[in-house]
Amino acid sequence: MAGVHSSLILAKLNSPHIAALYTKENLHLNLLQKTIQETLPDSMSIPEPLVKLFDWIESNGLAEDTVIGRVGYLYPIEKMRNEWTDSQRPGGTLIEFYAEAKSDDFYFVHKGVENRLRIFARTGGDGSVAAFWIDDNGEQKIVHIGSGSGSILACVLADDAVDFLRLIAIGYDEICWNEDFDKTPFESFKENEFTVKPNLKFQDWVVHEFQTSIPKTALEIVKTPAEFGDENSGDIFCEWLEENGA
Repeated sequence: MAGVHSSLILAKLNSPHIAALYTKENLHLNLLQKTIQETLPDSMSIPEPLVKLFDWIESNGLAEDTVIGRVGYLYPIEKMRNEWTDSQRPGGTLIEFYAEAKSDDFYFVHKGVENRLRIFARTGGDGSVAAFWIDDNGEQKIVHIGSGSGSILACVLADDAVDFLRLIAIGYDEICWNEDFDKTPFESFKENEFTVKPNLKFQDWVVHEFQTSIPKTALEIVKTPAEFGDENSGDIFCEWLEENGA
């Protein structure tokens, strides 16, 4: 399901809210980090590897102000749009980082879970997202919530933020399609007849900044790619969603 699912690019917007973030006490934070951080409850924080990612995004001019606020990308969005054809596009995995303050309104009907989940990225053009989640032991993890109308992936993506960066560096079109997780990007592109050229600059940054490697497939990172409705999925986030009426 490549290419056609990739996200729509939003128009730039001058925002008084964004300008107000440039307060004296917040000058040490980059703008993307600040806009996401202010939506998080006290029990959550942005992991240091993602702070470094947002710094990298801002320093490379890969963030913009849009109708939904500050949005960060991994590749120049205009360049991607201009070079996009029916059979290929540049830029590696398409993911959009942004602040979503009211994620609980969409996914929960029970009280008492409002401070345990916050969306911070869009993972698919179908509306799928990635979020920070506090598990029953009080540990923060990165999870995936499929849109339901397209992707139904609902699981822990990574316990560790560096592993999350390794995941989005592999080079799939989008990370919301778990049917591709046992394939390399090349195998997935061949099957779907759509090629995504790798984001070499981002891959190089991940490898050298964190002294790590990039996996061949997503299953090296996502151990239990559970889906909505799975019985006995073995994934703690998927089970928690089901228990809380998602």
